[in-house]
Amino acid sequence: MLIALWQRLKGMWNRDDEPTHLRHGRIGEQAARKHLQQLGMKYLTANFRSKRGEIDLIFRDGQMLVFVEVKTRSSESWTRPAAAVNARKRRLLSQTALDYLRLLKGPRVAIRFDVVEVLLSDGTISEVRHLPNTFQLAAPYRYG
Repeated sequence: MLIALWQRLKGMWNRDDEPTHLRHGRIGEQAARKHLQQLGMKYLTANFRSKRGEIDLIFRDGQMLVFVEVKTRSSESWTRPAAAVNARKRRLLSQTALDYLRLLKGPRVAIRFDVVEVLLSDGTISEVRHLPNTFQLAAPYRYG
């Protein structure tokens, strides 16, 4: 237990050996958070995990809860980053959002799912695109 804690703390200070995809993901999430806060959204939490998945960022926009998936890419040569949020990923995000709502004792609140695309050029942010209400709660989980 103590060793695991030490490794975690060490990792927070020494990011030189961090894999590129994790570093890019961290940079993307920080950029997305800053961008959404500048739009007036209230930050609630990051990297919410349940047994079914993870939600990158959770915000409040007025009376609406916003579940945000961040996609960071260094190239768009093949496809837009948001295209990676396929049907399987939408289902997992829906299930994880419902797990979050259960923790809040199931409030009847409006929710939406946004995607934020972060484009990097030589490891620095070149563009941030916010795509609000990208998809609805997956069909079997929608409120009736």
